[in-house]
Amino acid sequence: MLKITPTPSHDCKKAIMGVHDAMYVLGGKWKIYIIAGLLFGPKRYSDLLRDVKGISGKALSRELKEMELNRLVKRTVASTQPIAVIYELTEYGESTKSIIGVLSEWGETHRDYIVKA
Repeated sequence: MLKITPTPSHDCKKAIMGVHDAMYVLGGKWKIYIIAGLLFGPKRYSDLLRDVKGISGKALSRELKEMELNRLVKRTVASTQPIAVIYELTEYGESTKSIIGVLSEWGETHRDYIVKA
């Protein structure tokens, strides 16, 4: 059996594949924003629509469905009058917290860097 020794090229391809897989799930214009909003706790659909500036209802609905399929988000229909639909991150969805945190910190640093330039 042929033993493959990892090379820098192999490590690079593996890293790129990991980024590809992450972007497949988290990519798109709105998913990161939706996750960031849900990191603060469960929200109603209308709250997410208000919090994620610029997103349309159709886009929010589509993104939430995709996130449900990837098990990042849990959808609960509350038996209230009127009926409320609540979205929250699953335990797996919570695993994105460190990613969002790093992006947020970098964004703040970048904003300060550009403003001072």
